[in-house]
Amino acid sequence: MEPPPMPPIPEIVEPEYVRAETGTRFLNYIIDMVIFYVFMFIAGIFLYIAFPNAMESYIAEDDGGFNLGEKLLSLLLYAIYMSLLEAIMQGKSFGKMITKTRAVNWDGSRISAGTAFARGFSRAVPLCVLSAFGTPCNPWQDRWTDTMVIDERKSFPSLEV
Repeated sequence: MEPPPMPPIPEIVEPEYVRAETGTRFLNYIIDMVIFYVFMFIAGIFLYIAFPNAMESYIAEDDGGFNLGEKLLSLLLYAIYMSLLEAIMQGKSFGKMITKTRAVNWDGSRISAGTAFARGFSRAVPLCVLSAFGTPCNPWQDRWTDTMVIDERKSFPSLEV
């Protein structure tokens, strides 16, 4: 009597992650910047209501010129904002939610909170946004943290939450 035939060996499917294109990454940046400035505007209104005297003296001192301190503070606040978003939303920001992209580690796994903060503070480096223009899109925050932003619609397996 012959032994029963062996069942077929399942095919092993390697995950494939498709990096987000430069245009998509730029759209993410624009969306995130607009939302960041809307948030900062609303925060400014609340600060003005809470501390009217302090805000009026600050506004009176503004000469309308270039203020390095304000620019550096803005970069720092943007870094904190993006770090918190990517940490809480597991590699997503509002721009990434809209464009169906996500920041992941090189192996495709979810980024940790520490990696999200490293990515966020990498963005605080002046001219970092210019490092994203190229093919493939590989800006400093990706290179320095061994991460990439993938297009979830084109990647397998899907990382949708």
